Amino acid sequence: MADIVLATFNARYEHCSFGLRCLMANLGELAPRAAMLEFNLDLRTPEAAEAILALEPRIVGLGVYVWNAVECGKLAAELKRLRPDLILVLGGPEVSYETSEQAICRDADFVIKGEGEISFAVLCRGLISGEKPPEKFISTPPPDPASLALPYGLYTDEDIASRVIYAEASRGCPFACEFCLSSLDKGVRCFPLDRLFAAWDKLLSRGTRGFKFTDRTFNLDIERAAAILNFFLGRYRPGLFLHFEMVPDRFPEELYSIVKKFPAGSIQLEVGVQTFNEAAAARIGRRQDSAAAEKNISRLRRETSAYIHADLIIGLPGEDLASFAAGFDRLFALDPQEIQVGVLKRLRGAPIARHDAEWGMVYSPYPPYELRRSGLLDFFTMQRLRRFARYWELISNSGVFSGTSRLICAGPSPFNNFLALSDWLYARTGQTHAIARARLRGLLGAYLTEVLKYPAGQVTSLAETDAKNAARGSGGAKRQARRLAE
Repeated sequence: MADIVLATFNARYEHCSFGLRCLMANLGELAPRAAMLEFNLDLRTPEAAEAILALEPRIVGLGVYVWNAVECGKLAAELKRLRPDLILVLGGPEVSYETSEQAICRDADFVIKGEGEISFAVLCRGLISGEKPPEKFISTPPPDPASLALPYGLYTDEDIASRVIYAEASRGCPFACEFCLSSLDKGVRCFPLDRLFAAWDKLLSRGTRGFKFTDRTFNLDIERAAAILNFFLGRYRPGLFLHFEMVPDRFPEELYSIVKKFPAGSIQLEVGVQTFNEAAAARIGRRQDSAAAEKNISRLRRETSAYIHADLIIGLPGEDLASFAAGFDRLFALDPQEIQVGVLKRLRGAPIARHDAEWGMVYSPYPPYELRRSGLLDFFTMQRLRRFARYWELISNSGVFSGTSRLICAGPSPFNNFLALSDWLYARTGQTHAIARARLRGLLGAYLTEVLKYPAGQVTSLAETDAKNAARGSGGAKRQARRLAE
């Protein structure tokens, strides 16, 4: 039994909720009276409700994000109908903005807007003592990280053995990219390094070998970034794998010299290029030196063993198909191990909405609120690009068809080459999901021989090489990198 239940839906089992652990760590004297429940998206609502209600809680705190908003909405409605006396508290990015428009907020008793470690604990103390705050929507200033209890001791042995372990050294972002909720922050707040190092040291001693950092701009403060990298480098053991999100145009010699020391397969750098269109970048408040970013990515690939995961966004206001294609080709030429192609999303509260009228932006009304069309990209073009992104994931980013992918993309425009394949695949299959790997291998072989006219023997040999590489696990580092990047 528990007076307080903290619950959320994770995208999949191997993900675990860092947010719930942060809330639990800061409950203080209430922590022994609280429990955490983590569900996967494939769990049906009645089973999730059953697990929560079996603990007979007085208060349920539900973490709501763009990836689980639908499931959380259903669960909230069920809980309030089954237990009208239950005090339902919502938190998370999805319910921190535009709250009056959301049905899930109407089902809640209280909604905490923004970072909730302190405010949730204060709310629970008041509720348990019989005091209810006068307002349903609770907004509090972002807490000072130095005042927060750290959550790392709440990772279980099972988490360490089989799930992604999240970490953070800072919160906030100094930049103003309008597609991102971090653009609403007023600066960066840092956790004291001595406390972090002590907590991470304990995790390492327990066998943790993978850390995914949630910092939006890990290398903003070069001295702190160097200290963290050196901390892990000094404790390196085979199997250690680290994921950091880096600002691509800010990579001084000090960081290069440290990253060079990490062995192959031990460090992944996620670099958010997003666009090479200078006008589009300026329009959305993105300050980026594209030439410097290009130089840094190229140098990281040439001089280090870091796995480079680079991001591009389809559909930014004012960027058309030709511009995106040129940007993709420019990034492809830098040879990152992975290019993540994402469709622009209009997250609740994100300032990107101010461009809707001028640029004809139309988004899906359902999470994750992806762009459906703009004044420069009609709906049918967006559908082609969505398929391009999906097939790119299956074929290129998976690492299973690396040789085949390179052959398809060979030529002056890798983007146009792969878009042609994408159109052909969809015409043949009518689907972008649930394509068995063996079937996809056969389709790729048919495309190379029937459309691109490569000799059958060359195509067969290439397919066999790809299959052998995958069977030998040569894509293991890539799969581990993608696991932490998702």
